[in-house]
Amino acid sequence: MIAAAVAIAFVVGIVAGGQVSAIRDRVDDVFGNSSQDATSQAIGVIHDDYFHTVDSNDLENASIGSIIDHIKKRYHDRFSHYFTRSEYDSFKQGSRLSGVGIAVNEVPQGLRVATVYKHTPAREGGIQAGEVITAVNGTSIAGKSSDVVTGRIRGPAGTKVTLTIQSRDGKQSRDVTLTRREVDIPQVVGRIKQVGRFKVGYVRLAGFFPGAHGELRKEVENLYQQGAQGIVLDLRGNGGGLLTEAVLVSSIFVPNGVIVSTHGRTQETRTFDATGDALPRHPMVVLINGDTASASEIVTAALEQSGLAKVVGTTSFGKGTFQEVIPLNNGGALDLTVGQYLTRNGTSINDVGIPPQVRAKDNPHTKPDEGLNRALQVLAQQL
Repeated sequence: MIAAAVAIAFVVGIVAGGQVSAIRDRVDDVFGNSSQDATSQAIGVIHDDYFHTVDSNDLENASIGSIIDHIKKRYHDRFSHYFTRSEYDSFKQGSRLSGVGIAVNEVPQGLRVATVYKHTPAREGGIQAGEVITAVNGTSIAGKSSDVVTGRIRGPAGTKVTLTIQSRDGKQSRDVTLTRREVDIPQVVGRIKQVGRFKVGYVRLAGFFPGAHGELRKEVENLYQQGAQGIVLDLRGNGGGLLTEAVLVSSIFVPNGVIVSTHGRTQETRTFDATGDALPRHPMVVLINGDTASASEIVTAALEQSGLAKVVGTTSFGKGTFQEVIPLNNGGALDLTVGQYLTRNGTSINDVGIPPQVRAKDNPHTKPDEGLNRALQVLAQQL
């Protein structure tokens, strides 16, 4: 099963195809029932001889979890995780449940709120972008996979969930209880803006969900038909989604050449080229921030490195790896980093991010959107 965290109410990660079977075979070798395996032997000895009665499942979960924690520290990998059986069950059913209307990115303390959508329980509860969710229903989520945690936050419509929210400066925490409900989040929003004597288009993409490229292309074409002389593509708070959609979105603007390539020790190297049929070239700005991640970074890099767009904002998140969810025999799963992607010019942005060509940051305490205003100014300078 390949991980596909699509950005709708919760966003993280990208999807890439790969050779799961070889990895699964190695997992079976390590965690199988072989009497020669030291890990299995140790669990058996502790179960049989320890002076307290110990649950074998607890020992197995702790063992696998410790191995994943070790490789994360050893190789500076933020995104590999072990799902216990209950966590994996929650992950699998999460997309069928209702949410609270936020997009998030995984950070060591928990989940940083990237976007709070309008007319949602999260907005009504006063949660703000930049704050960090540190606990769900009183249980710490530090170090937990965003996929697992968002599964805990979701639930049947009408039920309640309590989130512990840490302020942007990390000095204060509060509990916010929200009632889950179905949320209608617009994935593509566009409008015409006047900048001096120029008419320009503004379009925001919330996530790289199935069909995102079609919706975005339609909106951009509509803005051009209304007289837009250039486009600002707002990817702030966009935590990613499907790799295939990142390639297709890039291909709306990039006429040819490499968009991204993926590489892994056991993964076949793959290069994804522009698909053709790009729209006529117009001046363009991509607006990013620290929560622009993964698939969003692929698009940003493709547009910048092809010379089609200026990048305005703050340095992006820096997620340059992809994961696969590999089921285990105990009912759990490994959410394992199996490769990295390289941008159009062959560089990795993992843990580095994409620095803007023009730095601009919105002040959430003021009414004007300073980041967007600067992006519009940069676009107007190209007209």
